[in-house]
Amino acid sequence: MSRFENLEFDDQHKGRSSEQPALKDEAFYVAEATAAFENAEFEQALRAYAKVLEFNPANATAWTGQVRMLIELGEFQEAKVWADKALERFPSEAELLAAKAVALGRIGDLKAALAFSDAAIEVRGDTPYVWLSRGDVLLARKEKRANYCFDKALELEPQNWFFHWLVSRVQFYYEKFSLALKHAQQALAVDASRCAAWLQAGQCQMALGLAGPAQNSFEQAIELNPHCQPAHRALDELPRQGFWSRLGGRLRGMFT
Repeated sequence: MSRFENLEFDDQHKGRSSEQPALKDEAFYVAEATAAFENAEFEQALRAYAKVLEFNPANATAWTGQVRMLIELGEFQEAKVWADKALERFPSEAELLAAKAVALGRIGDLKAALAFSDAAIEVRGDTPYVWLSRGDVLLARKEKRANYCFDKALELEPQNWFFHWLVSRVQFYYEKFSLALKHAQQALAVDASRCAAWLQAGQCQMALGLAGPAQNSFEQAIELNPHCQPAHRALDELPRQGFWSRLGGRLRGMFT
């Protein structure tokens, strides 16, 4: 079943309201979605944003959050569909325009991606995500100016680990593993208590063939969150990488 179907909210949800505990309101699910996102639990965040919209269909942040979670889950076409649906309600929401730009870039519609990124910056060019998404689009277009956009995003939130982590995730997607590791390490320098940042660092190190540091990073992630299944799976996979896999990772790092 498509995740898109699970995002819908209509009259069928109204009958469930009596089942919700009194304290589980819109604010509760906003907080739950934010926490899940910061823990790299994208499926859980997606469900929580859907719950927010059951309480308040006019919450533009939740609509944008759903698009962003679909992108994180690799559901780019679905993210575009959901962005179109959201933009019918919020045609001038900068971060929603930015999220659609990312989705378009990742499915290869590069001209439209740049147009939506331009529109997002025109509406509001002072939020980190608008610039982060611009960098994402420029990487899709193989343009060197992408790093300027990431720097611009980080200038707006220099002491926030979250945006360093997000930049790392974008760089990792485009196989810029050395740069991705650099930003993951910067996230940890700001806040070393974040499981998601250790997990990200480990995944970058693993891609670069740095098995020892990757093992340490995954172990740190598990220490912070014993239920971090991606870290457990990565630790299981590390011994199977073998010499040639590690060597290939080092060679990729040299040319990234």
